[in-house]
Amino acid sequence: MTETNVSTPSLSFADLGLPEALVAAVAQSGYTTPTEVQARAIPAVLAGADLLASSHTGSGKTAAFALPLLARLALPRRHSGHGARVLVLTPTRELAQQVEKSFRTYGRGLRRLKTVVLVGGMPFGPQRRDLSGPVDVIVATPGRLMDHMQQRTVSLDGIESLVLDEADRMLDMGFIDDIRAIAESLPASRQTLLFSATLDGVVGRLALSLTHEPQRIEITTTPVQEAKIEERLMLIDGFEHKHRLLEKILGDGELQQAVVFTATKRSAEDLTERMIGWGVRAAALHGDMTQRARTRTLDRLRRGEVQVLVATDVAARGIDVAGISHVINFDPPRQAEDYVHRIGRTGRAGRSGVAITLTHPNEMRTIGAIERFTGRRLAEHVIEGLEPRAPRRPAGAGRGGFEGSRGGKPSGPRTPAPRRSEDSPRRWGDAPRSHEGRQERAAAPRAYGETAPRSEFERRVRGDDGDRRTLGVSGERKPRSSWGNKDHHPQRDGEGWGRRRRDR
Repeated sequence: MTETNVSTPSLSFADLGLPEALVAAVAQSGYTTPTEVQARAIPAVLAGADLLASSHTGSGKTAAFALPLLARLALPRRHSGHGARVLVLTPTRELAQQVEKSFRTYGRGLRRLKTVVLVGGMPFGPQRRDLSGPVDVIVATPGRLMDHMQQRTVSLDGIESLVLDEADRMLDMGFIDDIRAIAESLPASRQTLLFSATLDGVVGRLALSLTHEPQRIEITTTPVQEAKIEERLMLIDGFEHKHRLLEKILGDGELQQAVVFTATKRSAEDLTERMIGWGVRAAALHGDMTQRARTRTLDRLRRGEVQVLVATDVAARGIDVAGISHVINFDPPRQAEDYVHRIGRTGRAGRSGVAITLTHPNEMRTIGAIERFTGRRLAEHVIEGLEPRAPRRPAGAGRGGFEGSRGGKPSGPRTPAPRRSEDSPRRWGDAPRSHEGRQERAAAPRAYGETAPRSEFERRVRGDDGDRRTLGVSGERKPRSSWGNKDHHPQRDGEGWGRRRRDR
């Protein structure tokens, strides 16, 4: 495995060896200078090498593999047939549609380029018809591709390049077995490209098992620094305070379009209805919606018909709308990694953005995990007239590893509770003292039905383990009966139920 760590000077797309048709298509899309991951990945893919790339959200990784693969599609096929030559696996339907759209946009100058999207939530019949003719690029989610493979409606014998886009996310969603099964069905001479936020752990082991002497590219620039996103933290007292803060934020004149993230699908629906009552053009996006409804909602967002999109983490990746100026975490993300992908929806295409997280003091543990993951402290902000009434946690207690930050338990010696004397009267609810009145309680008369205290003879007869077997004359325990003896087997020794019936 070779590793590329040197910085790449500023280049143009024409200097990377791309055909003129692709360079013209990129220029029409508004891009003139390649990003770091594009400048380093495109030559490696054009050379036919396997590639492992680690880059952040918004770094342009889709063009990093789409452009060189389109350049190779302009060359003649290695094998005869009409099967697809490029297979791209993505974790979500939205990302699959975005990747397929990028292939069509950049490859508009190529002749007879056909792309197919295979995702769940869409009718199976049209996808089968699209696969019946010549296909160049298949962009699919692992689950739906496995369905087509089981029904033998897709041919993967001619695949020349396999792309695993956001491999870490696919593994988090449990697609590792499907990915291995799909890779085993592909030609061994294929080219494998893996793009992920991290190349450690399970992702690294999977990459080594699927690639052969890959080149390794790691982009260390943090997404927030490059995207110019201002991160804010706002403390809340409760749900009503949170709703008032959200209404105030949405009424800000600087807000163009926003994505509000919630923890559950039900919360997304309820919050959308509340926003519509405020007069906000809002729409929900979550996993229970059909693919057609989700596509229609995203198209309305891109056209500007929807001002606020209320979504679950299913939309944390794959939304690329330049007009999103604010990302609001109505509920903090469950995983620190999801925070980076959420706020990456703003600050696109060189614009600046604002990311606001609404949290309760009891959720400071989650905020601390986010700060440790990003290496930055979230600056606390307040809105005049909507300050939190809840008391702030004492300084110096720590918030996720930052000294002098909020959160955690108060430091300092604890004041022990006053102890009552032995002669003081007991109050209702106090537990009896274990050492007092033991002999008196044993000798005291018992009420009807009360269990007698355990005597020394009873403890000796029953044993310390509570065994109810009695002692013999000599003081040894009597053997168990045949049915209670663990060394005795009734059917083996001829004393089973069938033997007894025959004896009758």
